[in-house]
Amino acid sequence: MGLITVMTDTGMRAMNAVHRAILVVSRGRLGWQIGRLVVVELHTTGRSTGVRRSTMLTSPVQKDGRYVLVASKGGDDRNPAWYSNLCASPEVELTIRGSTRLFTTRTASAEEKAQLWPQIVAAYPGYAGYQRRTDRDIPVVICDPVVRETD
Repeated sequence: MGLITVMTDTGMRAMNAVHRAILVVSRGRLGWQIGRLVVVELHTTGRSTGVRRSTMLTSPVQKDGRYVLVASKGGDDRNPAWYSNLCASPEVELTIRGSTRLFTTRTASAEEKAQLWPQIVAAYPGYAGYQRRTDRDIPVVICDPVVRETD
């Protein structure tokens, strides 16, 4: 593993740790919104370990209970581990403002991504820069709420 890869991964972990610390110290009053972006905590199942994994992410688009995530990893040439985890096991939990709910995830089709991308970039222009920085097509993930039928 090269130095840049190690630095990128270490930086991402550090940002997540700082973000979690802000939530803890503020008792959840700060950290659930960054500018126009809603912050969510994504809980996946590790594809190799089966262990629950969590990461703090932003959701640039939300509508009708659906949340959109962008697997940008800051424009890195690799997909984030959380994306590989949800591809292997698409049922996830999202914690939003302290409330955790069940969602089913899927990667947006090319047509869906083309429709969502302008909204994503409008919410945070940095995503366009991340896409320019890498040759990989950055996946857009659609999280649909799981509706449980009641008896």
